[in-house]
Amino acid sequence: MTNKIRKAVFPAAGLGTRFLPATKASPKEMLPLVDKPLIQYAIEEAVASGIESILIITGRDKSAIENHFDISFELEHLLKEKGKDAMFEQIRAISDIAQISYTRQKQALGLGHAIYQAKDFAGNDPFAALLADDVVDADVPALRQMIDVFEKYEAPVIATMQVEGEAISRFGVIDADEIEPNVFRIKDMVEKPAYADAPSDLAIIGRYIFTPDIFQAIEQTTPGAGGEIQITDAMRILLKERPFYAVKLNGRRHDAGDKLGFLIATVEYALKRSDLGSDFREYLKGLDLCDQIK
Repeated sequence: MTNKIRKAVFPAAGLGTRFLPATKASPKEMLPLVDKPLIQYAIEEAVASGIESILIITGRDKSAIENHFDISFELEHLLKEKGKDAMFEQIRAISDIAQISYTRQKQALGLGHAIYQAKDFAGNDPFAALLADDVVDADVPALRQMIDVFEKYEAPVIATMQVEGEAISRFGVIDADEIEPNVFRIKDMVEKPAYADAPSDLAIIGRYIFTPDIFQAIEQTTPGAGGEIQITDAMRILLKERPFYAVKLNGRRHDAGDKLGFLIATVEYALKRSDLGSDFREYLKGLDLCDQIK
């Protein structure tokens, strides 16, 4: 097994129920954050971290994802014909971003089940898994921060963030010892504990690095509520056999699969844009929020 992470898996077969009705017929991964779909941000993060091969796990009504990363001959011809060379280069770069393949998850049976679809793709190599609706704004790409830890310890790595108060009960939570600044060795994981029972304030978010033995652990995982196979349960099985590490990411994580989180991410990303930020900031300054807050 190589210790280089060159492969990444993007589970994208979920139904996106938190964003209905927008996701009734359109993939949540294609929701535009300013002017790019969520999944493109995640793939750009992966490529910037050294990923070369990507597998997207799709499902019904997800063909828009494949179309987005494919060549669009008609659009590209039109842009060239109209002399819009910069826009042509931008569109062509999307289809050239990485070697992307697809497989279909016939039923949405949990994140563990989705990742299991990548067994042949991963082979004997370690690989990353990224959830597109977790958008991480960081100077050093989130996945790159994790890969650095993986290359040092040669063991699975998950991403965490600090969550205060009752909100911790919405996440998987780790029980861990800090072994160096922002790096933890995991002792246990709990899926969505009550606030009083949470072992820490470190929540698991949608970035993982797995070794291929995760697939054996998924095979041993018993389906939970709704028949879903939870990746946290599979990781707990593997944790009995090998070390697991966690990284508290340097950066700001947005839950863009949640309506409020998506709105916050849209505002923050728009303000950072050189072509939009100044005008958008002036617009926000001009809003009379006092009446709206009442």
